[in-house]
Amino acid sequence: MKEKIHPKYEPVEVTCACGAKFLTRSTMKTIKLDICSECHPFFTGKQKVLDTAGRVDKFNKKFAATEGKAVVRKAKTEVKAQAKIKKPVKIKKIIVAGDDRKAPPKKLKKEAAKEAKKAAPKEEKK
Repeated sequence: MKEKIHPKYEPVEVTCACGAKFLTRSTMKTIKLDICSECHPFFTGKQKVLDTAGRVDKFNKKFAATEGKAVVRKAKTEVKAQAKIKKPVKIKKIIVAGDDRKAPPKKLKKEAAKEAKKAAPKEEKK
């Protein structure tokens, strides 16, 4: 290791706002904490569970409705397959400006043109 480039790692006394003190090692000269394991409610067991908006009661009602049994869900593939089912599409009718008659859709026009070609006599090339 190179000398004079690393900070000194020394024993340090840590002081909490509650007055608790303990020793550890650090590169800092002093360490002051706002809260430690001796005064934090989670570690002391004094933590209160806040039930905002009745979430615990809501869960208990749902759990009681199932009588403790697991709810069987549909497989993801089944749900996705139902979502992919397309609804039938209505064919829109085209109205030509100045004409009271309704024009047939493009598909019908193309099919009519194909049938007309088939019905026409074929000419032989020489």
